[in-house]
Amino acid sequence: MGVEKGFTADGYIADQDALEGQRYRSIPAVINGCGPVAAYNLRRFLAQQPDWREVFAEMDGMHRVCLPGPTLMSVMREYLNRHIPGLRETAGREAALAAARESRAGIFRYREKHEPHFVSFLRTGEDEFRFFNVDDGLEDCRMSMETFGREHLTGGMVIVFTV
Repeated sequence: MGVEKGFTADGYIADQDALEGQRYRSIPAVINGCGPVAAYNLRRFLAQQPDWREVFAEMDGMHRVCLPGPTLMSVMREYLNRHIPGLRETAGREAALAAARESRAGIFRYREKHEPHFVSFLRTGEDEFRFFNVDDGLEDCRMSMETFGREHLTGGMVIVFTV
């Protein structure tokens, strides 16, 4: 699968598995690239037009130590605050879902199948949202926030960044 296959027709990154040649935190981004993918997608939605490779490079450089691993929350917070003034952060499953339902777009931090994961989402209707890079088969999908919460926010801490 080539990198171009990981992008939607309207330019969002839907599948980190397509980022074969990209490295992040010293390992292939197919393993741990969900943070920069989500950040890129949110910035794209906000018409900032970032280059996805620059998002990866900047976030990678923000980690104090070059070790394999997921995007640290401190790095995600700093990166988003740097590029998206006025972003709100809400913690706790129910509070995060409520904040997301009222937002135009955002990024969830939760556990997908017990693994830390970042997922970006955009409002597409009254109670419909478009989610990217959720899981295999759910690379670019639409559902209500209630459905997303019921099917994916099933354990562990939930945080959402919203605009």
